[in-house]
Amino acid sequence: MNKLCLRGISLSLGITWSISCLILGWIGTLGWGTELVRLAGRLYIGYTPSFIGAIIGAIWGFVDAAILGLIIGFFYNIFVCKK
Repeated sequence: MNKLCLRGISLSLGITWSISCLILGWIGTLGWGTELVRLAGRLYIGYTPSFIGAIIGAIWGFVDAAILGLIIGFFYNIFVCKK
């Protein structure tokens, strides 16, 4: 099996989660999903259902998911079986 590219998995997860946080924050300005944004705002400081709050949440989300992707990729590469 091939090993994962750590940069690739980190950026992939970071960008995907960042876009998700951004869209959820902007949808929250319409009144939908505001409780979910407020709950996530407990982890991501400044993440609120507003235009600027969604951008702040997207930045936090990118950093959070990129680090998670790096950890997942690192452990995957350690445990991948070689034939």
